[in-house]
Parts: sequence; C-alpha cells; structure tokens
Amino acid sequence: MKAETTFSLKDQLFNEEKVNFLAKQFAATKSGFPAKRFSRNCVEAFPDLELKERISHITACLHDALPDDYPKALSIILEALPAQLDPTLRDDDFGDFIIAPLSHYVAVHGCSRKHVRRSLRALREITKRFSAEDAIRYFINAFPEETLAFLESCTDDDNYHVRRLASEGTRPKLPWSQKLAIDFREPLPILEKLYRDPTRYVTRSVANHVNDISKVDPATAIKVLRRWGGRGGSARRRSSELQFVTKHALRTLVKQGNADALALLGFSSSPDITIRDFKPLTPVVKIGSALEFVLKIRSNKAQPLLLDYVMDFAPNSNATGRKTGGRKVFKLTQIEMKAGEQQEILKKHPLRLMTTRRLYEGDHTVTLQVNGRASKQFSFVLEA
Repeated sequence: MKAETTFSLKDQLFNEEKVNFLAKQFAATKSGFPAKRFSRNCVEAFPDLELKERISHITACLHDALPDDYPKALSIILEALPAQLDPTLRDDDFGDFIIAPLSHYVAVHGCSRKHVRRSLRALREITKRFSAEDAIRYFINAFPEETLAFLESCTDDDNYHVRRLASEGTRPKLPWSQKLAIDFREPLPILEKLYRDPTRYVTRSVANHVNDISKVDPATAIKVLRRWGGRGGSARRRSSELQFVTKHALRTLVKQGNADALALLGFSSSPDITIRDFKPLTPVVKIGSALEFVLKIRSNKAQPLLLDYVMDFAPNSNATGRKTGGRKVFKLTQIEMKAGEQQEILKKHPLRLMTTRRLYEGDHTVTLQVNGRASKQFSFVLEA
C-alpha cells in the first residue's frame, strides 16, 4: 500500500519566495544583476524538477545572470551572501537551503587548477551561511591533497560551521552526495582534531563520520573510539560528550549486534535475564493505526541492558516479480537493572503510511534484541 502525502520538501525549500530572497541579495550588490529575469527563469521550471534538480537549475540560472569571468562572478556571489548564521548557537543551525546553489556554483565552475585556492576560500565563507559539505567533495576528488590540507586548517577556525565542514564534507557515506575517491582513512587526522570540539554540532558530525566508517570497516571505527576513550583522550574531553560521540558513532554496529561495539558501551553480549510474555496486545493491526506489545523482563544480576526490536515486514511482489518487504531495527529502551529486578515494558509502534516505506498486508514478525542478541519473537497481521 503506497503512502499518500501532501507535504512537499522541495516546495518548502525551493519556492518563489526563497528565489526572490536570493535575487534581492544579488540585486543589492549594484552589479547590474538581472533579478527579475533570474527569478522568473528559476521558478518557471520548478514544477518539473525534484529537490536536487532545483539546486542545479538555480545554479544554471545564476551562471546565465552572472559574468562569464569566474573571479568576477565569484566576487559578486560573496558580496551577495546574507549575514552569517548566529555564532552563539551550538547545534542544529543548518541554514537556509536556498544558499546551496551558491556553493554548487563554485563546485561546477570553480573546481579547476587555476581557481582551486580561490574557490576553497569562497566555500569557507559560504558554509557560514549554509553547509558546503556537498560542494567540497568535488574538490576532494579533483584535488585531494590541497583540499584535505585546507580542511585540516578549517579545524582551527573560530566558526564552528567551518570546523564542521572539515568532518561532514569528508564523510565516507554522506547522504545525497557523490562518493569520495580517497581512502576513508585519509581524513582521520581531521577527526582527531575535532572529536573534542566544544560544539555539539561538530561532535555530532564526527560521530556520524565514524558511523559511516563503521559501515565500511567496523574494526577501524572501534579502534578509533577506543583510542579517544583512553586516558589521554578522556583527559582532553568531557567524558559526557565523549560518551555521546561513542554511542552515536556505534549506533549501526549496535543494531547489528556487534559484540565489540556493545562491549565498548559497557553491554555484555551474554546478558543474564529471563524474558516472559513478549507478545502483541494487538495481534491484528490496521494500516494507519499502531501495533501495541508488552514485554516482561527479569534481570538475574546487576547489569545494563540495551533493548531493541527488529521488525520483518510482510513481503510483496513488485512489478518485476521480485519480493519486497525488508526489515528494520527500532530502539526500545536502555535500562540499568539490579539483581532480581523485574520490569514490564509497554510499546506502541505506529504503522502509518509514509513516503520512506511501503506497507503491505500480511504477517509481520517482531524479534526482541537484548544487547545485540536475538531473543523472543512474535508475529502479527497487518490489514488495510
């Protein structure tokens, strides 16, 4: 059953109002920028374009409106930049997506031997308004030595958005972005300088970067986190923040039940527990409502426990005849239990129509996972 939605992310991020804002910024440069023509050309094509296509289209419209000479065009772009994002904020200040075409312009038209240094300096300024994490990857692939040296210098910048660019732009598996040609280990010196950053926006990026590494080479990710958690590392970093980085960086391996990752977080791969009554309270669930289930657990010794559940979705044949469905791990709870302690845990899992996953009628299976190890299991039926 396919999700139905009226929300459009592309229309929220790239629309006439946003384009007019950008045009106004350029018009204020007194460069003779054709603001009305630029806005009209951008917006006319939007109905036929998806989100990333709109970024490329706005970039093309900018190229049409700016001088052919790249240094002159870049000078106008930098003059048109809005005020920097608030430097006093510490997290979740990504900026306005309408600035993305500016860094994309630099990547498309300035990624050359002649302009590489000029372009990198420009990205340092643009990323203070909206992350240039996607654009910087063009330069990493084309000029890896120069760009990695530039990004390592960014780790000492006073602006935390610039520091974050060094970590985020070098992620091995950055969403929505081109794959990097360099070895995933090459940016590790950058992470060594940023994992103890005072800003959560930066350390979250570091954790996401290490999580990416864990998908490529789990052993390297765990080795890096162990080193950071050693005596020297913890002395240089607040233990609570390092715990956040470690936990966030290991989330994929924890869902996979990786024993080394769980041990690093203090969870035993052989928990001493007794599970009773792991069962559905709603054995038949309508699409759009929620599965409810209960779990009774007894801890036979004092120990920390990490409880997740794995849902295997009902399969369905697609147009090619191939079975679809899949599985996903969901967090349940993390608890510290005493010897002999018992707890009852109730959970409600919504099964709404979403654009990220199709739901099909039929038998679904839920498996309890304790400290990464599969335990009890039950099934329920999903109906339209």
